[in-house]
Amino acid sequence: MSDAARVLAIRHGETAWNVDTRIQGQLDIGLNEIGHWQAGRLAQALAGEPISAIYASDLGRAHETAMAISRVTGVPVVAEPGLRERHFGEFQGRTFADIEAALPEQALRWRIRDPDFAPSGGESLKQLRERVVSTAQTLAAQHPGELIVMVGHGGVLDVLYRAATRLELQAPRTWALGNAAINRLLWTPDGFTLVGWADTGHLQHLDAGTLDETST
Repeated sequence: MSDAARVLAIRHGETAWNVDTRIQGQLDIGLNEIGHWQAGRLAQALAGEPISAIYASDLGRAHETAMAISRVTGVPVVAEPGLRERHFGEFQGRTFADIEAALPEQALRWRIRDPDFAPSGGESLKQLRERVVSTAQTLAAQHPGELIVMVGHGGVLDVLYRAATRLELQAPRTWALGNAAINRLLWTPDGFTLVGWADTGHLQHLDAGTLDETST
């Protein structure tokens, strides 16, 4: 297993749009107060880990989360656009309720996880999977025998979980994708495997808990 890379896959901390169930997609929304707290707690939880590299989506909410880890570990953050959230096209900036009311046919195709469906101007699930898995594999392959961090978004983490468990894109999600949770994967040239998922022990002092991802 000397060629294996250990990966900590992290979703960014909470944003105001997460709370409002508003689709962020590739719009650049920063962390809210709770999100900054979560990022700080996450960083402290990872302070003793032998991290060799930190890669993060270049969107602010992911980059801010990664910078909290960087400040504690001293490892610089490398911006990686391939770890961006799915581009939701005309869905971006709208709430779930608004999409259901204004675009019911598109909302249905989104809800049933049609892998070929892309909102106007956005990406399909197939396109998202291709981008994220290719990016994550390329990054992991550069670090055999090392531990690296990848900070991204709910859609990114969903794709990585499915890649590690060999689940199809259409399969209903039964796993959590909480803000600032710690998720552990192993990568070898054969692909990703799951080691541990949705560790939120470092966030338990927050009365509000953590919001699960709903494709925002």
